[in-house]
Amino acid sequence: MDRMLVVVFDNESKAYEGRKALLQLDDEGSVRVYGYAVLAKHADGKASIKEGDDASPIGTLVGTALGTLIGILGGPVGVAVGASAGATLGGTVDFDKARIGDDFLDDVTKALSPNTFAVVAEIEEDWTTPVDTRMEAIGGTVFRRALSEVRDTVNHEEVAAMKADLAQMKAEYAQARADRKGKLLEKINRLDSKIEGLLEKAKVRRQAAERQAQAKARILKSKARAAQANP
Repeated sequence: MDRMLVVVFDNESKAYEGRKALLQLDDEGSVRVYGYAVLAKHADGKASIKEGDDASPIGTLVGTALGTLIGILGGPVGVAVGASAGATLGGTVDFDKARIGDDFLDDVTKALSPNTFAVVAEIEEDWTTPVDTRMEAIGGTVFRRALSEVRDTVNHEEVAAMKADLAQMKAEYAQARADRKGKLLEKINRLDSKIEGLLEKAKVRRQAAERQAQAKARILKSKARAAQANP
């Protein structure tokens, strides 16, 4: 099952131990790690990425479920990424792209208090014991949530209703007096833009889901080649 994993630690060294343990579990075949980052929450409430997955540069996280989660955990100030990463995560985020519930985010943000650290990862695991056992031994607090399906389609009933309203407004505009046409045209343009926005948002989500699936496939192929090269 694909899951988002967040393990919170009270100091940086433990966070790196947690990162090492997670990658060891991946090497052992207990989990599959698709991407990860070590996140620091500073005393001033700002967050920064201390380390990202070498196989998946931090900049490529933008727009993915993992990247969106990292941005959310950065809080209103966002996440400052090192200059070498060449990207910034945070700011305005699409919560749907995180593919996890608000209650999960609430639990994690409460635990990720100032001066704490976290390993944030997108993984596949069949059972929870291997990760929990390793992380708890290091002193980490584990949060996980299965990733929901990407909502890459619009609500067709909602769009149909909006289009019906739009048609009605256009019909009314054709019959309206001159002093009403301006206001009606403003409403028509606003509604038309909203419809286009919904359709574009669905398109962007579909494309993002396709990119994530392709990235996961590349990671698995890379690991398979590495395993063959080092039997």
